[in-house]
Amino acid sequence: MIGLQDIILVLAAYLIGSIPTSVWIGKRFYNVDVRNHGSGNSGATNSVRILGKKAGLIVLLIDILKGWAAVGIVCFSSYASGSPQRLHLEVALASSAILGHILPIYAGFKGGKGVATSLGIIIAFSPIVALLCFLLFALVFFIFHYVSLASITTALSFPVWMLVMAKMQSKWVVAFSIFLPILVIFMHRENIIRLLKKKESKIQLFKKQGE
Repeated sequence: MIGLQDIILVLAAYLIGSIPTSVWIGKRFYNVDVRNHGSGNSGATNSVRILGKKAGLIVLLIDILKGWAAVGIVCFSSYASGSPQRLHLEVALASSAILGHILPIYAGFKGGKGVATSLGIIIAFSPIVALLCFLLFALVFFIFHYVSLASITTALSFPVWMLVMAKMQSKWVVAFSIFLPILVIFMHRENIIRLLKKKESKIQLFKKQGE
């Protein structure tokens, strides 16, 4: 049964996820709204393109932290560690944080695609699974230089890693592990079309300026 503490914590997770990192950094330090440039997305990738690598890295790290913190507030619940109720609440917090990142209340409900925040959430659930996801992302990205392709590939691998490493503790974790890749694919639907048409933009992190 859903209690008042659950509602408050889920709302708090949404508000944490809603923090529009790139929008605030862009406006405060660069006088730029990243949503009006490039892909129009407020995630780390567009931040790299519009604000530069340093700002993009800061956005990435904060967005990851958002996901981790949103799940971490489960410690304020009255549920015992390892209990089904606590695990179910963690899944709810994770889902709420992703929703907040994609539809942030602080930024006119126009946010990012949720990949970095999802990584933070995965760290909260299972650091080992998060490491495996990160390594796969890095491998795909450094081979093909497409953030979108790396994100989609990693998302599709997430249920497998969870099954092998985290043992899928409950049906709610199973549902979340299936929901996350579907959401990532949906949010990258335009990128998929561009990939198929070979029109997707690449990012060269180690390319020197002017080359």
